[in-house]
Amino acid sequence: MAGSTYVVGDIHGHLRVLERLLQQAHLIDDTLHWSGGEAVLWFIGDLVDRGPDSIAVVDFVMRLQAEAVLVGGSVDSLLGNHELLMLAAYRFGRRSTGLSSNFIIRWRRNGGMKSDLGKLTKEHLAWFAERPPLARIGNDLLVHADATFYTRYGNSLTSVNDTFRNLFKHSDALAWEELIEAFSMRGVFINTYAGEEFIDRFLTILGGRRIIHGHTPISTMIGGPARKVTEPYTYANGRCLNVDGGIYLGSSGFIHTL
Repeated sequence: MAGSTYVVGDIHGHLRVLERLLQQAHLIDDTLHWSGGEAVLWFIGDLVDRGPDSIAVVDFVMRLQAEAVLVGGSVDSLLGNHELLMLAAYRFGRRSTGLSSNFIIRWRRNGGMKSDLGKLTKEHLAWFAERPPLARIGNDLLVHADATFYTRYGNSLTSVNDTFRNLFKHSDALAWEELIEAFSMRGVFINTYAGEEFIDRFLTILGGRRIIHGHTPISTMIGGPARKVTEPYTYANGRCLNVDGGIYLGSSGFIHTL
C-alpha cells in the first residue's frame, strides 16, 4: 500500500458508500480512521449535493486528511462544480447577476439541500476555498470536469489553481456565475470529431499524458444503468479515464488505483 495512489469519483453526499469503499481498499479501519499509511488518496470533486450526508462527507474527508498526514500519507480533493455551487449559494444567497436564476435556486436545482447551508462552518468554507481544480500525479492530469474551460483561467496548472483561489477571495458575483456556467460543459474529450484535438491542446498546456476526470456519470456517457458500472471507463485510445461511477444514480461505486 505504501506509495500507492487511489482516486475516488463523485461521492455526492453518500457517506455510507464512501466508508464501505475505503474499508474495502484498506484505507480506513473498522473504526473509520485512516489505516492507509503512506498511501495517497485523491477525490475527484463533487463531495456534496444530491445525497443525504454532504456535510458529514466533507467532515470525514477533512478528518482523514489530518490523520493521513501524521503517518506520511495524503488525502485531498479537487474542487468540483457542486462545491462551487454550494459556496456561491452561501456567499450570494438570492442575489442574481442576470445571467440565470439566483444562486440559491441554481444550487438547489442541482441537488443542493437548504439545511446544509446552516451546517457550514468557517472551517468548511476555508477548506473548500483551498481545494485545487487541477492536480498532476506523474503523467496523470486530474480534473473534475471533462471540459477544457480551465485553460481560460491560466496557461499552466499552477496559474489555473492560483486564479481559482484568488476568485474565492473576492465577491465578484459575475465572475462566480461565469465559472459556474463554464462547469456546465461536459463530454468535450469524447467528442467524435474534435475530442482528440481538445485532448492534445489541453495536455500540452497543463501537462501530463492522460486525463482522469469525473463530472459526467459513466452510465450517461456509454448508456445503460448506473448499477452496472463497477470500474472506470477508458476512452480516447487510453488518454482519458472517467471515474464518476454515478453513485447518486445507483452505482455501488469503486476506487481506482493508479
